[in-house]
Parts: sequence; structure tokens; C-alpha cells
Amino acid sequence: MGISLRKFQESDIPYKVRWINDENNNKYLHYDLPLSEDKTMIWFKTLKGRNDRVDYTITYNGVPVGLIGLLNIDNKNKKAEYYICLGDEKYKGKGIASIATDLLIKIGYSELGLQKIYLYTEVENIKAQKLFEKVGFKKEGLMKNDLIHNGKKIDRYAYGLDVDVYIKRNKGGYK
Repeated sequence: MGISLRKFQESDIPYKVRWINDENNNKYLHYDLPLSEDKTMIWFKTLKGRNDRVDYTITYNGVPVGLIGLLNIDNKNKKAEYYICLGDEKYKGKGIASIATDLLIKIGYSELGLQKIYLYTEVENIKAQKLFEKVGFKKEGLMKNDLIHNGKKIDRYAYGLDVDVYIKRNKGGYK
């Protein structure tokens, strides 16, 4: 299976807009919807020269199928926040997200020197939690009323990954 990551580029903007606007994807995302190409282009132009985030497009046999990256990169404390969104339903459940996550963790380790990668997920997002736990993230806590989105209070779990432990356990690639 040809799964790889490449830097998010301008030509990926229409994919991002379509994927984020898809109700199968945005249930647990907290975007102001609908996302538009012109606003996404403005966002894209702000990425140049930033060192607090990295954004990638997941490709499957050369076809863009999702987004993945690290936010709030903290070089002092060697940690960053993880995110992922697979686009079309036909690419879900095939192991693409697990392999893309493995690739991203290894980039975080080798290129950014990260020691910890963390994420937040809504309590109801069981499907995502299964992916995170399968990869090796550990549930570290419950944050009650952590967000208010569209007037609704949202409880989220915090997950963390010890990158050194992950790298030692997965030397030969994701298992």
C-alpha cells in the first residue's frame, strides 16, 4: 500500500474544503462551517515561515486522501498536538490513518526532536479513540466542559504519546 505524507500545498486547498465541509468528517471538528476556498487560501498564506505547526496531505497511491499534522509545536518542552482527518469514506477502515500517524510520529521524532505528542478528542468520538489507542496513545484525563461549540458544552479526553517509547517499540515500522 503506497501511503505517504507530503507537505500541504496550495493545490490541496479544494480537498481540505471538501473534506472539512463533509458532515461525515466534521462532526467532531470545531471549524466555523462552511469552510471556503478563499478563507482557506488566506490561512494557507499564513503558514509560510511558521515553526509552530506542520501540515501534511496523506496520499494513497499518489491520491490525496486526508490531512494530518502537528500543532502548537513547543520546542522548549519538545511536544506538539496531533490532528488527522481522512477525507472520503472509501479510504476509512483500511489502515491508512494508522500508517500515516506512524509516519508523522517518526517525522516529529527525527525532524522536530519531539518527546511527547498529545491530542484531544470528544468523549463520544469512539472511532477516533480506537485508532489513537491502537497506535499507542494513552488516555491521560477527562476535561469536562472543555469547549463550547455552537452553544453546546463539550467534554474531551486528553491523550498522550511518549515518543521515545513509541520509536523503540516500532523500530521496523508500524505494527
